[in-house]
Amino acid sequence: SKHLGNVLEPMPLMEAHGADAVRWFFAAAGSPWATRKIGHSTLEEIVRKVLLTYWNTVSFLVLYANAAAAQGEVWSAGRLAEAPPVAARPVLDRWLLSELHALVRDVTIALDAFDSTTAGRKIATFIDDMSNWYVRRSRRRFWDGPGTPDGAAAFATLHECLETLTRLMAPVTPFLTDYVWGVLRGDGAADSVHLASWPKEDPGLIDETLSEQMALARRLVELGRSARAAAVVRVRQPLARALIGAPGFAGLPADIRAQVADELNVRELDTLASVEEGLVDYTVKPNFRALGGRFGKGTPPVAKAIQTADAAALAADLRSAGQASVMVDGAPVSLGPDDVIVTQVPRSGWAVAPGAGETVALDIAITPELRREGLAREVIRLVQDARKGDGLDVSDRISLRWSTADPDLSAALTEHGTMISTEVLAVDYGPRQSESADPEAREHVEADLGLVFWLRRTVPTA
Repeated sequence: SKHLGNVLEPMPLMEAHGADAVRWFFAAAGSPWATRKIGHSTLEEIVRKVLLTYWNTVSFLVLYANAAAAQGEVWSAGRLAEAPPVAARPVLDRWLLSELHALVRDVTIALDAFDSTTAGRKIATFIDDMSNWYVRRSRRRFWDGPGTPDGAAAFATLHECLETLTRLMAPVTPFLTDYVWGVLRGDGAADSVHLASWPKEDPGLIDETLSEQMALARRLVELGRSARAAAVVRVRQPLARALIGAPGFAGLPADIRAQVADELNVRELDTLASVEEGLVDYTVKPNFRALGGRFGKGTPPVAKAIQTADAAALAADLRSAGQASVMVDGAPVSLGPDDVIVTQVPRSGWAVAPGAGETVALDIAITPELRREGLAREVIRLVQDARKGDGLDVSDRISLRWSTADPDLSAALTEHGTMISTEVLAVDYGPRQSESADPEAREHVEADLGLVFWLRRTVPTA
């Protein structure tokens, strides 16, 4: 393509001058991020979390546009009209476009009121949402290419968001956005982002309900990750099910539930109400510092009442009503959340993470079938890392041969061979049949897993 075909080089000035260059960018625009109170470390954080994330997201779009071109499917801004209408696009696209048009509305209002701080924060939040949720959840669709309806929708959605975002950022980072504009702009667009019109929001695309539903989904994912971390279960290890307890979960559409299940790497999602027995045991202890401030010399009998109370009932009252009571010398004494230290101990086979009235419980019992799939996913990660280390392009097809003395790993590599070869683009896959070395294949040894594999780039056949 005329513009997207450009290969993005390292960010101009930023690599050479780092935070000093970014300070100059912001100072030139009168940005709130350029005040004297901001130190060097804060500027570096802004570069990493905001500008480099924005830059890397543009690079992602360019990378996959070029990968599609290498496969004979050229994509450029001129093909935006080929994408399905917004209402027919997947839920992630509709959500991101809703967030985009809300951003245009909010940033316009903020800048009209000379509130550049609010505008900057809104932009930073959107960049994080776009990169760390939308792009990460949509990689498969970009790899499928613009020739599929889902792929065309993904390319069009991300391009619109980046093009609009670039115009919104132009007053704050004038030189960086002008460079990016030269990559993103389509035929007939203004030569400079500073000659382009200011974007206008489309109220019909702003869906507050969808925004709330996706926010809930992301909170549940964070809780699920916390539960995995506490149980020391790798994210790549599939699990049988997750149980959810959260207001609004029952109303989540199936496609958003599917995002949660895939992100948590579980086969099934269900509600906490589907299990009769509790998944955690509770212990309660008096918080002597808080109690001492309230009861002074009367603290010991209150503390004793807490220690002898029904822990589960006390914890339930504190969680649901924000207060509980215990009997002291025949009279009820009211307690608040700060007066009691509540500890949850997951029952065997479960990992539970609560937070702000929402709970995710993971069934961490791993069957042999689940373990083999987890091994296969770990091998995919290792091969993908090896591809990068060997300097292969994202679209390069490979030959992948492997050897292991571990029967479980061998079974996993065989059982999930189709999934592995599809993910790593292996057109030739299987165990190594002989000791004769392939002079073009590079050997990779993974001692911890007990695996050796060889890969090389294959030449496409006519």
